Amino acid sequence: MSQISPRQVALYAALVVGLVLALVLVVLLVAGTVQAPVWVAVLLPLFAAGATYVLVAVGVEQFVHRRIKLIHRIIHDQRVRRTEDHDQRGDELKRMEQEVRDWASERRMEISELKEREAFRREFIGNLAHELKTPIFNIQGYILTLLEGGLEDEKVNRDFLNRASNGVDRLIKIVDDLDMITRLESGVLALEVRRMDLRDLVDEMIKAMEMRAGEQGITLRSLVPDETFVQGDRDRLAQVFTNLFANAINYGRPNGWCEVRVFDLGEQVLVEVADNGIGIAEEHLPRLFERFYRVGKSRARNEGGSGLGLAICKHIIDAHGQSITAKSTEGEGTTFGFTLRKAR
Repeated sequence: MSQISPRQVALYAALVVGLVLALVLVVLLVAGTVQAPVWVAVLLPLFAAGATYVLVAVGVEQFVHRRIKLIHRIIHDQRVRRTEDHDQRGDELKRMEQEVRDWASERRMEISELKEREAFRREFIGNLAHELKTPIFNIQGYILTLLEGGLEDEKVNRDFLNRASNGVDRLIKIVDDLDMITRLESGVLALEVRRMDLRDLVDEMIKAMEMRAGEQGITLRSLVPDETFVQGDRDRLAQVFTNLFANAINYGRPNGWCEVRVFDLGEQVLVEVADNGIGIAEEHLPRLFERFYRVGKSRARNEGGSGLGLAICKHIIDAHGQSITAKSTEGEGTTFGFTLRKAR
């Protein structure tokens, strides 16, 4: 069925109005009710039909136009809403995607950190087992020799007993150092920080290590100015200097030296313990303060230390709220530097 346009509707309405009005006028004229010229009876229906056509055409077009505009507005609003919903869904998907990426990145970092910790744990346990195994096997060998007849030989029994005793001392040293590190890490070992003269402490430590240094041909000297007062735990800092001096003695050169010097940093002082020993390769410096970490075969495990000296130094300085670093050139020497807070 074909659609009817607004103009066709207006035309039909005009025809109906014109015909009805013409019939009414004819009836009235015939009946004599209305007295009018013939031209009025003809023009009046035509005028009414024309007016009807115009009014209906304009009215219908306006009505249809308003309806079309309303429909267009509804369609436009729906499209805009769908676009906004789509954009919102897109933003939500992007946000979720970014969250997933962030989560995945965090998990990768955690996995990497766990792998590093696991590798460190395995290496630490291996190093600890090696450190303990060496004196234990030595003690076991000495005791077995004594039990198999050496105890009756006066030239052997005392010497082997002394060696076994030294092995026990080394075991005790390792256990004590591990216990100290654990207590420092957990905060159980509280520091007794007070005002102290750094020059006096360094001089005292040099005197305590002079005999051992002399046996290796190492000269220990202090360049610390008089009345250099710092805030620190004297006993713990004594351990730091003892370990650093021992490190310089063990890996120094014949007729070498190790000296302590101080630099003013305002609220702090920088303490350096420098030597002209065999030095350390650059790739080893980042791990130098790890427990039991050894720098190649040149720093062997048979030199009597526990392998924890530098780790203890770091923990003690960290406990003071300060930092310790190492710089070295292989073949030229090593310098350990740490900061301490000045005392007024």
